[in-house]
Amino acid sequence: MTFDELRQLLLPENLGLLNAHGSDDPADFAMRFQSRHDLPSRVIAEQLACRRKALKKLPGLSLKGLLYASLALEQSSGEAAAIYKASLTGGERLIDLTGGLGIDTVFFSKAFRNVVYCERDPMLAELATYNFRRLGIVNVQICQGDSLTTLHSFPDGHFDWIFVDPARREGGRRSIGLGAASPDVTAAHDLFLRKASKIMIKASPALELSGLKEYLPSLSEIRVVSVGGECREELLLLDRSMTIGATVKRKALLLAEDGSVVHETSGAGDESRTVAQRVLKYFYEPDAAIIKAGLTKKLALDLGLSFMNGSVDYLTAEGFIPDFPGRIFRVVAVERYTPKTFRFFLCHYGITGAAIQRRDFPLRPDEIRKKYRLLESDSRYLFFTRNTESELVCVYGLKAVAGGEAPFVQDRIAGPEC
Repeated sequence: MTFDELRQLLLPENLGLLNAHGSDDPADFAMRFQSRHDLPSRVIAEQLACRRKALKKLPGLSLKGLLYASLALEQSSGEAAAIYKASLTGGERLIDLTGGLGIDTVFFSKAFRNVVYCERDPMLAELATYNFRRLGIVNVQICQGDSLTTLHSFPDGHFDWIFVDPARREGGRRSIGLGAASPDVTAAHDLFLRKASKIMIKASPALELSGLKEYLPSLSEIRVVSVGGECREELLLLDRSMTIGATVKRKALLLAEDGSVVHETSGAGDESRTVAQRVLKYFYEPDAAIIKAGLTKKLALDLGLSFMNGSVDYLTAEGFIPDFPGRIFRVVAVERYTPKTFRFFLCHYGITGAAIQRRDFPLRPDEIRKKYRLLESDSRYLFFTRNTESELVCVYGLKAVAGGEAPFVQDRIAGPEC
């Protein structure tokens, strides 16, 4: 959507048409009104599609009649993560250097007396302005233009917090590293600390966490956030008072849809690893945020679990832990993997379909599925990895439920065809 298209969309008659057809299928709407050259039918169809996506990503805000841009909605924070980020902050003044749709700004506005929203794209700035008015937010100052230039214009120490979600798409290419994003937070590190005592950087979930202190000397804490089992954000917290050589704390947070924390694991990531001699009755796969934060060893220590081997984040135990932050499976069988014998294993257990995962295993799930003609399944699970002797193995498990049992699935099918 261009700036001119947004201006046309904001005309009362066009907003009325959008709201009147709010439940229409976007493709059907576009087809029905394609001959109406006096209407921005394509843009309205885009809004209908965005509103459908927003129902899941922004369950509360999506009911407020907001407007969106497709790419900006895809890149914006989900509502749960935005609520959580705002809960970590508070004070007189915050500046959001990469405003986008303004989703984070909406929730920061509830935690601060004044918020400055910066956005270099004039269309997005206009879109956010409309949405803030729609939500009745009056304590946000809109600054359209380069964010670092805007930040320079304020006196040192003016802000309590700086929030920045660097753009990871420049020139159509997606980047992960902090230095390749815009703005470059590593180059702006000292500027940030002059303008605010605390900084929050939203980083890609794929960002490698080791070695960040070298580029961000004031880094005090790393928080990895997941919602619904999906790792959504890495939050890097910088503090002007951070002393040289101090340990960077790590936390993994599992959030509910309302932004509340349902589980927290914290540690330094340097705990010892206890490896089981064999796979026990239950197989545990930690939540993605715990694995990404490097806190599986701390979780295992807290819950009395052992690792399946010395290299991957699969855990095992004899007992069932009902509140485990991740997925639990009852182990049916563990089999050494060789291409010659694995077909017999599948036949022996009657496995024609399975959910497939692998860690430290040479074949990708799609290659395994194609090689053995395996269908999808939501009841049987095959985990491909290595045992304590580094031999390739497959763990066959059934998803465990309350009480530690799994839905009944016939474990063995012996027959001459095997």
